[in-house]
Amino acid sequence: MLKPKKKITKKEIKQDTLITAYANVTSFYDQNKKYISYALTALVAIIVGIFIYSNNRRANNEKAATELGKVFSIYDGAATNVQQFRAAIDGHPERGIMGLKSIVDNYGSTKSGEIARLYLANAYLNLGQFEEALRQYDSFGGSDRLMKASALAGMGSCYEAKGEYEKAASSFEKASGTITNNFNTPDYLNSAARCYGLAGEKERALAIFKRIKKEYPTSTYAREAERYLSQFSLS
Repeated sequence: MLKPKKKITKKEIKQDTLITAYANVTSFYDQNKKYISYALTALVAIIVGIFIYSNNRRANNEKAATELGKVFSIYDGAATNVQQFRAAIDGHPERGIMGLKSIVDNYGSTKSGEIARLYLANAYLNLGQFEEALRQYDSFGGSDRLMKASALAGMGSCYEAKGEYEKAASSFEKASGTITNNFNTPDYLNSAARCYGLAGEKERALAIFKRIKKEYPTSTYAREAERYLSQFSLS
């Protein structure tokens, strides 16, 4: 007489599935352990690399900040002596003071290095070295919107000094759209309108002056806008 088949329980089915899965994984590992080892080694190398890169970047940013602090007193002295800008650019190596150019060359990819780049561009602008200033302003890659706007406005000042008024106006207008506040924005807009006027783009200049008068009526530039608009009987 045939014995009835034993009923397989859910627990036994689950255990059997786990055993099969384990066997499959073990078999896969045995067949591919060389490649798995390579992949794990590469992953560890990437993690270690990221850790080292982050630490180095942090250390370099701190070094740049320290060097920027040293040269800042020289830069500030340019308020009374324009040639101090040259000293700020070159530094005083004999006194252990790294110049702005060296800080940018060595640490330009760090946050403090980008701040140094902005000061370097300003120094070149004040010395009348407009092409060098433009190169540094254009290379500015910081994420701070106020500093980005300053870089764009700096480019506008360079172009205006070179007599390239339409480029200057465009840069000032971009600066006004990068940061919005009651101090910088009307200043940049006023510069854009002035340069459009110098470029012969009267209608564009008038449109911006109208905007200043409407959006920033209490700013000092609103009075300039009023004067310009009255001059053309369009107020």
